[in-house]
Amino acid sequence: MLRILLVVLALGVTVVGCSQTTVEPVDPPVYDPTPFMLNLKGLPPPPGMPPDNPLTVQGVALGKMLFHERQLSATGTQSCADCHVQSAGFSDGRRYSVGVRGAEGTRQSMAIFNLAWRRPGPQGGFFWDGRSQQLRHQVLIPIQDPVEMDADLDDIIARLQASEGYRNQWIRAFGTDSITSRTLSLALEQFLLSVVSGNTRFDRAQRGELQLSPAEQRGRDLFFREVDPLRGIKGAECFHCHGGPQFTNSQFMNNGLDAEAGFADLGRFRVTQNPRDRARFLSPTLRNIALTAPYMHDGRFASLEEVIDHYNTGVRSSATLELPLMQFNIRPGGLGLTPQDRADLVAFLRTLTDDSLAVDASYSP
Repeated sequence: MLRILLVVLALGVTVVGCSQTTVEPVDPPVYDPTPFMLNLKGLPPPPGMPPDNPLTVQGVALGKMLFHERQLSATGTQSCADCHVQSAGFSDGRRYSVGVRGAEGTRQSMAIFNLAWRRPGPQGGFFWDGRSQQLRHQVLIPIQDPVEMDADLDDIIARLQASEGYRNQWIRAFGTDSITSRTLSLALEQFLLSVVSGNTRFDRAQRGELQLSPAEQRGRDLFFREVDPLRGIKGAECFHCHGGPQFTNSQFMNNGLDAEAGFADLGRFRVTQNPRDRARFLSPTLRNIALTAPYMHDGRFASLEEVIDHYNTGVRSSATLELPLMQFNIRPGGLGLTPQDRADLVAFLRTLTDDSLAVDASYSP
């Protein structure tokens, strides 16, 4: 009898214990301004983070949620991440991205890592033509573009405001559950500024952690060398437009894709109306270039080999063609790169791939 009583008492304690654990109150969300420590991954400090939008742990987390949120599109079927795919270096493997209505764009999706090093303002900016001077402005344009996500900002804000999860995260990130298009853009800006790529074979070789192969080193030498036909020195002259830690000069350039009469896209000219900007486009970073095919603003080249062939013998003359290309690339025989030279250049360009970027859970949904 005593044994039965003990069993009954034990069961009673177990039931009471379980019922108590299910009614513990949940702490309400609170504002958390803990700074987000940007991992530079060996790169030099970015030239200037926005002073009015410092990165915080909760702000970056909210931006990441929004980057992968398909409710930011009119049909609820497309997110920013669908055209900026992590495994493709945050670019799009298609020549032109397809919007929510099935329409194609007219330019290839740019890679959007290391934006903390992109030069903002009237002389820099975002998109191939630099039409947006600040990242926080840029992020709202595809959401509203009828060819892309085709959403109305007021509708998007209403959708987010109806979500308790988003209201709570807004409190953690901004101290209020009142969602606005401005704070939406600031959260997206924070997340995109947190996406850093800097652990390539090239970077590890620069740090002395490994040695480039003979082919990679020959390609590196060609990449950073100027042509001097009088002295018989061969070079690819790539560094003029793709120099520095980010492998870009962050300027708008005409790289000779078309002759004057063949300009289908006037590029920077559409923003400035300056004739000197006809057919000029932002010089993209070559980091992760092996992941971001196809290439050029219109995705016309499917491979790195095609790109190198263009610069070797395919550059076409026009009034706004860059001077280094005009001097050497359009002469008879072009740069005179041999098949081995071109293969070595491809080998070097592949050392600029950061394999960790494609699988880094910090940026995944």
